[in-house]
Amino acid sequence: MCMSSTEWSNSSRPLYFSMQKKQRSKISRVQLHRLARRKRSEIKETKKDMEMRNLKLYMENMSILEENEKLRKKASLLHQENIALMSEFQKKFSKFDRVSTKETPHPPTLKLTK
Repeated sequence: MCMSSTEWSNSSRPLYFSMQKKQRSKISRVQLHRLARRKRSEIKETKKDMEMRNLKLYMENMSILEENEKLRKKASLLHQENIALMSEFQKKFSKFDRVSTKETPHPPTLKLTK
């Protein structure tokens, strides 16, 4: 059976292209495998970096919370001291106020009406 040149070229083309595709797919598979391996290692590195950042932020947060608690206690003590001093201050000046009202009474205030 004799084939014309057009039949022969058409029949040989698919075989050639199919071989090229197989070679390309093999190369692509290897490249994809390498790429996938690289991606997995990058993901692992990124995951480790994120875990380290998370741990550092957690430790920083804990130290801030401890400092905050210390400051809260200090503020509470200062508030109590302030209340005690104000009470003492009012007691002292209430004595002066009573003495001064006995000596010089306040002048009567005038209420203005419309």
